[in-house]
Amino acid sequence: MPDTTCHMSISLDGFVAEPNQSRENPLGKRGREVHSWHLGDERANDADATAEGWLMRPRGAYIMGRNMFGPIRGPWPDDAWKGWWGEEPPYHVPVFVLTHHARAPIEMKGGTTFHFVTGGIRDALDLAREGARGKDVRIGGGVSTVREYLRAGLIDEMHLVVSPVLLGRGENLLAGFDLTALGFRPTEQVTSEKVLHVVLTRAST
Repeated sequence: MPDTTCHMSISLDGFVAEPNQSRENPLGKRGREVHSWHLGDERANDADATAEGWLMRPRGAYIMGRNMFGPIRGPWPDDAWKGWWGEEPPYHVPVFVLTHHARAPIEMKGGTTFHFVTGGIRDALDLAREGARGKDVRIGGGVSTVREYLRAGLIDEMHLVVSPVLLGRGENLLAGFDLTALGFRPTEQVTSEKVLHVVLTRAST
């Protein structure tokens, strides 16, 4: 099993989210369009179910950036914001949030605890591996966080969901990366009416 994984839905032109994130539009105004394959679309088929199995297999821990955790910037004004996901987030394991501003851990219903890491990506990965207890660690996003881990050679497997939409601007996941030079190759692929699902595995794993 890979040590570190990530999952990203992207547009045909490589974007994951549009600019202008807000509480109403966490992925920008049109960012949700790249996620339509698992938002209850009636055209979803067995390929989407297979890919959802890749996505939903249990992880031991997650890492995410400050922007994925919420829209608040700078020092934490208070402890009111606890993420986008309500009282019971979907993770059910430790989640390590990269930030420049320290904050006490937040224990949520269902087994999720958000830990705030100020020591950088390698420190967060060390803590996540310890918390994962032998299971893999999901690099959850957003784009800048995944790009940092890619640049450092710290992602072993990527599940990319390519949606047939063009966003034209926003956060581009793979711009400037030579995935072949980084050791990635396609290892699994399924196609549905809505999207192309591809698993890329790094050869050193």
